[in-house]
Amino acid sequence: MKNSLREQIIKKEGKAFPSKTYTSLVLEPAYDEAKRELLDSMIEIHNAHLIMLVEQGLVGKDEAKKIAKAVSQLDQDEIQARSYTGEFEDLFFEVEHALIEDAGDIAGNLHIARSRNDMGIAIYRMTLRKKLLPLIEKAIKLREALVEMTDEHKETIMIGYTHTQQAQPTTLAHYLNAMTDMLTRDIVRLQAAYKTVNRSSMGAAALTTSGFPINRELIKDLLGFEEMIDNAWDAVSGADYIAETATAVQLSALNLGRSMQDFLLWGTQEFGAFLLSAPYVQISSIMPQKRNPVSIEHMRALLSSVAGDCQTVLLMVHNTPFGDIVDTEDDMQPYIWKAIEKLGGIYELLTSVLLTMEVNKETLLKRAKESFANVTELADTIVRKDGLSFRQAHHVVSSTVKELTASGKTSLESLTLELLNDQSKKVVGKESALTEEELALALSPEYFIQIRDLEGGPSPSRMEKTINKRLTEQEELSGWLNEKQAHLNNSAEKVSGVIIEWTGANE
Repeated sequence: MKNSLREQIIKKEGKAFPSKTYTSLVLEPAYDEAKRELLDSMIEIHNAHLIMLVEQGLVGKDEAKKIAKAVSQLDQDEIQARSYTGEFEDLFFEVEHALIEDAGDIAGNLHIARSRNDMGIAIYRMTLRKKLLPLIEKAIKLREALVEMTDEHKETIMIGYTHTQQAQPTTLAHYLNAMTDMLTRDIVRLQAAYKTVNRSSMGAAALTTSGFPINRELIKDLLGFEEMIDNAWDAVSGADYIAETATAVQLSALNLGRSMQDFLLWGTQEFGAFLLSAPYVQISSIMPQKRNPVSIEHMRALLSSVAGDCQTVLLMVHNTPFGDIVDTEDDMQPYIWKAIEKLGGIYELLTSVLLTMEVNKETLLKRAKESFANVTELADTIVRKDGLSFRQAHHVVSSTVKELTASGKTSLESLTLELLNDQSKKVVGKESALTEEELALALSPEYFIQIRDLEGGPSPSRMEKTINKRLTEQEELSGWLNEKQAHLNNSAEKVSGVIIEWTGANE
């Protein structure tokens, strides 16, 4: 008789924990991720927690030395080479077993006043901060490249676009500086996320702290955390640290993706704004003339992937109970890791692409001169010279441009003082007082940019001041990064020094 479906499932899955499908879907991937990403932080916590227990008189120094030696003798390479067998539920229990095997039952005291709950969250936070700092470093490097290019292109005149249509003359420096400022806000959001991440959950234990007189502040300092999560329930339950990070990373990807779209358009032969360096273009298998900007295409696609991974994080947090729960742990963490890794790679690639591309300054200037983009300044000049309201001047210029386009003219080079006066008489009943020289100046892209010297404007003199400010900001951002890296290094050195003394590793 054919076995029932229930019998078939039991035969396939087994009768003991863990089942075959649960292993392949959940436990094995989590184990492999933990080996790659979490093991270092787990060992750091073992050492720091042990030092705290000794300081509080909860573990004797002789016992601590044996435990510390067992921790130091863990063969991380051998652990990395292991496969998931199901003998232990996860890496935590496997490591704990190894320590007890080595040091004896006293190694179990390493778990005094500690749970997988507070330890797990601390591990996730430590892992995330280790990934955030390199990402911020790469963002700062991209910012440096943008500032450098801004300085290089203070006088590279181009047309600025609104609603995808020609708007006004500006400079490439003006656009790059806008990118710089947007990236700066991204960096500031990532810094804020780092501050939220770098808070200690240790000492919260399972949910309610512990009856043992531990020192939560001490272990916070030993692990390089800058703050402690006060409420123990919040410490093991809060997931906003990763949601905030995901939001900051996602917005960074969305912001940068908008410029990738611009660059792809400007890199076409029709626009001819720039030429990418050979390492960043690909040829066609059939069309000899092609120089496909695949580096930018891939960056645009990968930025969408970053945004998608971050959205996955936010959706996995959504509607979860406010408590320790797996939704916000092993299954979710890798998505933010992937997003951060990809965004960091994009920052590196874009830095190289921008600093090596060749900008076609002559083409951009020629297009600006031949366009109608400068007529805003003509209207402004008429206001100043003729005393008209701006709305009247706008009407005069608009009527003049319509007359030009109706006659088949496609640029301001065809706009004469005679034509302007004809339209001025029709609109306001009198000719303009502009001279030929004043008209020519008003129609000049160079003049348009030169007189826009207000804060945030594109004039070379204003941009020089802006660049100096951005360079100062660059130093501040780099200083923040160095400070955070030094803080983590100093904490790690303190722990390492004690462990070395206990284990005699330097003898």
